[in-house]
Amino acid sequence: MASMGHPEIFPLVLTEKTQEIFNCRADKDVTAENPYKLLKKEDIVNDMKARAAISDFHPIKKIIVDYPGEELLIVFDRELKYGQIFYLVATEEAKESFLNPPEEEEDEREAKEGVQEEYVYKPPVRKPWISLGSEKEIEEESFKESRKMIKYMISRPHKEFGVRIKFHNRNASTDKQGYVECTSYQDKNFSIRQLEKHIALQVVPEEKETGTQTKWTYPRNATTQYQPRLFSDEEREKYLSSEDVQNFTLSVALRTEIALQQNEIMNAFYDDWKALAEDETGFVGKADVYLKEFQSFTDLHFLKDRTVSCICWHPTIYGTIAVAVTERLSYEDRVQQSGKLLLWKAPILFWSFTDPIHPQLMLECPEDIYCFEFSPSNPNIIAGGCMNGQIVLWDISEYEERLQNARSGTTKSTTINMPSFMLEQQAAKEPHMVRYCAVSSIEYGHKMVITDIHWLPDLFELNRMGTVFENRAGVSVQLATCSPDCTIYFWDLRAHRPTGQSSSEKKKDEKILAPLPDVPLTFKHLDLVWRPLLKVTLAKTDTGAEYSPTKISLKEEHYHTKIQDKTQPQVKPETTTEKLPYSEIQPTSMKPLKLLENITSSFFVGTEDGEILCSDWKMERDGDSGRLLSQKPSNVHIIHDGLVHTVQRSPFFKDIILTVGGWNFAIWKEGVTSGPLLESSCTAKRYTAGHWSLSRPGVFFIGREDGNVDIWDLLEKTHEPSQTQNVCITVITYIKPWFYSSKQHFLAVSDDFGTLHILEISWTLSHPSSNERSSVLYYFEREVNHLTFREQRKEFREQERVALEHEKTLRKMKPPGGQRSRELMEEKTNQDYTDYLELEKSVLARLGTLKGPDKHSLSRIG
Repeated sequence: MASMGHPEIFPLVLTEKTQEIFNCRADKDVTAENPYKLLKKEDIVNDMKARAAISDFHPIKKIIVDYPGEELLIVFDRELKYGQIFYLVATEEAKESFLNPPEEEEDEREAKEGVQEEYVYKPPVRKPWISLGSEKEIEEESFKESRKMIKYMISRPHKEFGVRIKFHNRNASTDKQGYVECTSYQDKNFSIRQLEKHIALQVVPEEKETGTQTKWTYPRNATTQYQPRLFSDEEREKYLSSEDVQNFTLSVALRTEIALQQNEIMNAFYDDWKALAEDETGFVGKADVYLKEFQSFTDLHFLKDRTVSCICWHPTIYGTIAVAVTERLSYEDRVQQSGKLLLWKAPILFWSFTDPIHPQLMLECPEDIYCFEFSPSNPNIIAGGCMNGQIVLWDISEYEERLQNARSGTTKSTTINMPSFMLEQQAAKEPHMVRYCAVSSIEYGHKMVITDIHWLPDLFELNRMGTVFENRAGVSVQLATCSPDCTIYFWDLRAHRPTGQSSSEKKKDEKILAPLPDVPLTFKHLDLVWRPLLKVTLAKTDTGAEYSPTKISLKEEHYHTKIQDKTQPQVKPETTTEKLPYSEIQPTSMKPLKLLENITSSFFVGTEDGEILCSDWKMERDGDSGRLLSQKPSNVHIIHDGLVHTVQRSPFFKDIILTVGGWNFAIWKEGVTSGPLLESSCTAKRYTAGHWSLSRPGVFFIGREDGNVDIWDLLEKTHEPSQTQNVCITVITYIKPWFYSSKQHFLAVSDDFGTLHILEISWTLSHPSSNERSSVLYYFEREVNHLTFREQRKEFREQERVALEHEKTLRKMKPPGGQRSRELMEEKTNQDYTDYLELEKSVLARLGTLKGPDKHSLSRIG
C-alpha cells in the first residue's frame, strides 16, 4: 500500500474460522454501515502461537508484535478498495482518524455562507531565490560559438569599375575547373559524446497467441453409403397431379423462360473474377510493372565516341527505328577538332529488329544532327536540324522497299533502275549511304544548334505574318524549328520565286547548284537558298534581352495520336511511292485561301535557363514604326533549375503538357496561368529525358543521368515514381515509346555511349483500365480547382495585409496642429472618461457594493 499512498494499511484474508474466533463475521458482526472492529493485541498473539503458520495473521506477525497499542483496528472492506475484504490499520494515528473523523462546525459554515467574504489585497512578499539546478540545464542547452570567426575582404581595382562585363558559356559537368563536387565525409578527428538523451517509454503487457489442433492418433478406414429415397408409382402420380405442384409450375414458368433466354444471350460460364482482375491491375497489383530488355543496337565504327541525340520510329514500317548521333565533345574540344569533324560527319542510322548488328540505311549529314522527324504526309521525307543551324532534307523513297524487306527478312536482287553507288555498297555488304537532297541557307538560318523541329499538320499553313489559312494541297509543307539563338523559325518547302531575276541569272544559278548524281531532285529548288518564312523572337518584358528556347510544343501538332488510334497497328498501311511535287505546289500568296479562326496560334516553350513560357506566332504591327514584331511571351514561370529537355503534350489531352529539365519535372494545363498542376521535388540525379505513354493516360517515363528510368503512374502515386529501373550506366539522352502490335509495346532508350536499348513494356504499363482516362481527367480538374482556390486565398491574404498596413498607417498619423485639433483631443478625452465612469458604476451596481450616489458623477455634475 506504500505505492498507493497508504503505508499504514495492510489487506488481510480472514477465513470463516478466524472470523468466528474474533467475532468479525462479514455482513453479520461487521457491515458496510459499521465496518470497524477492535481486536486485542494479546488475543491475536495467542492465536498466532496456537495455530502458528496456519493463522491468518502470520504474514504480518512483525507488524502486530511491534504495534505500540493494546487494540488493533480491523476494517471490513466490502467494496474491495484495497484488494481484500478486510484490512488492518497499523498505526495509532490512522486508527484515531478512522474512529473519530474530524467534524466541521455547521454554525460557522452557515455563517460564512450568509456573509459575503470581503476581498483583502495582500501584496506579494519578496523571497530569496532558491536554485533547483535549472540554470545548469539552460547553460547546457544554449549554443555557444566555439571557433574564431573568419573574415574575408573582397576588392577589385578601381579601373575595373563601370567596365562592361562579358559572359561566356562553359559546360560545368565536363570542365573540371568550373565544377567542384563537395561530397560529405566522416571526420575521425572529432567524436561527439551524447551527454543526455530524452527517451519516452511505455510499458505494454506481453501477449501471446497460441493455437492447438487435436491430432487423430489412430486413423481408421470408414465408409458410408447412401441410398436415395424413391417415390413409388402411386406416390409419383399423386404428387404430380396435385394442385400445389400445378400452381407452383404456373408461377415459375415465366421466370424459367427468361432465364433460358439469358443463357442463350450471355455466356453463363464467363469468369467474372478474371475480368475483375483485369480492371484492377490499372490501380493495384503492380507486380509486373517492369521494362524487359528486348534488343539493343550499337556499332563500333559509326557510334564510337558518339552519343545518341534523337530517336524516331518509322511511322509505317514497324520494327524500324532511326537514331541520330553526335560527337561527344565539349564546345572547346569541338572548336579544336573542327578540321577533323569536317572530314567525317556522324550519320543517321536505320536499325531493324531483324538485324541488330548492321544498320539497314544511313543518311549522310553536312553536320551533326541534333533533332530530326519524319513527315506526317510522306514518311519517306525526313527533316533534320544541324549543329550549325541549318535544316537538312532527305528523300528515301528509293530505299523504302529495302527497309520493308529487312522487316520481313527477305531480300530481292533487283538491279533495274538502281543507282551505281548502291550496287557497289551491296557488293561490299555495307549499309547504303543516302545523301541529303537539300540544305538551308546558312546565312539566313539559325546561328546556333537547332534543338527541336516539328512538322506542321496538313490542315493549315502560315503566311509571313503568322496568319493561319487552309491547306488545300493536303500535304505537310511547313516546319517549325527553335534554337538557343533566341529565335523560332517557320519554314516552307514550296518553291520561292523571287521577282526581278533575269533568265541568264537563273541559268547561272542552275549551273552552280547542279545536283550530284544519284541524288533525288525532290528539293532541288531549296538547296542552299532555303530561307525561313516566319521569324519569331521571344523578348523579355522587363529587359531588352531575349529567351533562348530549346524545346517547343504546338497545340495543333497532334498528328501522332492518329497512329495510336489504329486497332491493328501490325497491318502495313498503304503508302504511295510517288514523289510529292513540292516545287509545283503553289505558295500561299498565289491564290486566295480561306482564313481559319479555330486554329490556336499559341505554343509552349522551354528555355535554356529553365523557364516555361507561352507565346504566339502571330506578328503584331508596331504603331510607331509600322514594323512587324513578335508578340511578347506570357505566363513565364521559372520552375526548372536547368536546361529544359522535354516539352511534350499528352497523347490523350491536348492541353496537358509535360516538361522535364534540371532536377525536376512539371505537368501544366494550357490556359491555367497560376502554375503547374504537378511539380516534382528535386531528385538526387538530374532528369535528362521524358515522354508520355502512348497507351495509358496517367503514365509517363523519365530518364536520369545515372542510367535509371523512373516510371510514374499518377493513379498510384504522385509524390514518387511507382517504379525505378536501371537501363545503363551512363546518361540517358532520349526516350521514345512505340508499339509494334496490340500485344507488344516498346520503349526506345538511348544513352551517352551511343547504345540504343529497346525495352518491352509490361502488360500492366501498356493496357489501361476501363475508366483510367476519366480518372486522370478528374485528377487534373481537381488540381486546377486547387490552384484556383490557392489564388483566391492568396488574394484574400493580400487584401488583409493591405488593410492592416492601412490601419497601422492611420494610427501612426498625427492630426495637424492648431487650436481646433487641441479642442477635438480634449473633447475625445472627456468622452472617454465619461464612458469609463458609466462602466465603473454599472460594475459596482452588479457587485452590490454601490450603496450611495456616485461621488465622481456628483462632483462632475457640480
